[in-house]
Amino acid sequence: MLPYADGMTNRRNLPRQFNSPGPAHLVLTDGTVFSGFAAGASSAIDGEVVFNTSMTGYQEMLTDPSYHGQILCLTTSHVGQVGINALDAESDRVWARALVVQDLDLVPSSWRSEEDTSDWLARIGVAVGWGFDVRAIVRQIRTAGAVPGVLATDGTAVDALVERARAARGTDGCDLAREVACGEAYAWDKGPWRSPSHPAKNESGDDRPPVAVIDFGVKRSILRRLVAEGLRVRVLPPSVTAREVLADGHAGVVLSNGPGDPAAVAGARDLIDGLIGKVPVLGICLGCQLLGLTLGGRTVKLPYGHHGGNHPVRELASSKVLVTSQNHNYAVEESSLPREVEVTHINLTDGTLEGLALPRAGVEAVQFHPEAAPGPNDAVGLFMRFAERCRGTRS
Repeated sequence: MLPYADGMTNRRNLPRQFNSPGPAHLVLTDGTVFSGFAAGASSAIDGEVVFNTSMTGYQEMLTDPSYHGQILCLTTSHVGQVGINALDAESDRVWARALVVQDLDLVPSSWRSEEDTSDWLARIGVAVGWGFDVRAIVRQIRTAGAVPGVLATDGTAVDALVERARAARGTDGCDLAREVACGEAYAWDKGPWRSPSHPAKNESGDDRPPVAVIDFGVKRSILRRLVAEGLRVRVLPPSVTAREVLADGHAGVVLSNGPGDPAAVAGARDLIDGLIGKVPVLGICLGCQLLGLTLGGRTVKLPYGHHGGNHPVRELASSKVLVTSQNHNYAVEESSLPREVEVTHINLTDGTLEGLALPRAGVEAVQFHPEAAPGPNDAVGLFMRFAERCRGTRS
């Protein structure tokens, strides 16, 4: 079914490639076929198909390394309306393998925009399917789970796509963190975006507690938030050893978000085990899962994951309900954790674990994204508590 009565968008001055849009097909591994129009790169790309329910933040999602290996389907009605700008990027490239939307706006209406979204996606070679019935896609994923699939924008015949989709694989058993992480350590000193005249405040000073961020696919928003809390940030590759981290005198360690199966991340448990009890540790998303595994727990794959900006989470100590930003397909199985590990947060939608702590060792982790980007800021206090623990180690 065409997205508009006349079979095309009703916007003026359409780019040439949209005057006669070619077909696009999304085929899931179970053989389900969805059809729409093609934009961006002309290709056929496979990956695990997931949906995100956030109303804003498409650039942040596309550049989030946690989406590596996945085809991203956005449920919001319009994508592209605020264009693209360098400050909203969560990394230096797009990690989502492809994008599927209902409507791709061609004319941005934000003063911060530096480039049209459609032009940007075409320039960097990302395949885009638009005009899709995203509600039907979501219903299928909620029934079948986050299944692999293929998005084709190059005119490949549907029969061939069905065969290819059957052979596509998801993220189970895949150590994708090594593919997105930095290869060498680097310092980060940029704070959050503040104003048109000072878009990102740089912080300096040797009196700031130094913290190490283990990069399993870190978002820049996490780094910016740490800087905002007065911490001196250094990002380290996941190949680093606990001895190297401790030898450099770091006052705390952050285990970042990232893609793939947490049980498949090579070397992570040995690294984390060597840090617990030595310095304060904060885990976020994949970092939470890796901490859970290190402390003796198990991880499980959720039916279709949590991807969105409005997930209710109860903070058990205060009974407060936080509205949180989430992006994960795996979770720590609460019943698998040893007694000394404290469960701190629970998802009110499905009861899954959303936070854990080992107070005697200064360890805290959350499954959601306290830095949001996009999403609510209910949980930024986690960064404040971590900064206080880091300052306490230096007193």
